[in-house]
Amino acid sequence: MSPPIRRFALSVHLTCSVGWVGAVIAYIGLGVAATNGDTETTRGAWTAMEIVGWYVLVPMALGSWATGLVMSLGSRWGLFRHYWVVFSFVLTTLATAILIVHMPDVSSVADAVATANPGDLDQYGGDLFHAVLALVLLLFIQVLNLYKPTGLTPYGWRKAQRERTTRTSATPV
Repeated sequence: MSPPIRRFALSVHLTCSVGWVGAVIAYIGLGVAATNGDTETTRGAWTAMEIVGWYVLVPMALGSWATGLVMSLGSRWGLFRHYWVVFSFVLTTLATAILIVHMPDVSSVADAVATANPGDLDQYGGDLFHAVLALVLLLFIQVLNLYKPTGLTPYGWRKAQRERTTRTSATPV
């Protein structure tokens, strides 16, 4: 990628990734509000969790995943050259897949909470387990991408060897 395109792609990637983290934090806040015991707050919180999930979390997750793929394939890091890129991509894929599989459950609970008797609302909780686990995972991925630990994959090592050989043989004597 040319430097202007790379900067643009990186900006989009960072926006989606940080937006995803922010949306998870908002979701956690709604989850806490859903556990306060007030009927209307619980119903409103679950409705908002469904909306935030489908219209913010899922698009930000997919955007982060797609732009991460573009960044890895279009930069010197590559997708399979460095362990940190592979781990980051696998964890992002896992988090995105779990989110997409989990969202229909959130919709079901939001529908159930909307019509449940006020006395039965305590059984639904606030879906905090998934959200807190997602936040921890996303922050781990962020730290991994910031510090970029060393370590080439076997593919990356072979590719680096080939590049060194090509540079050495291309150098005039």
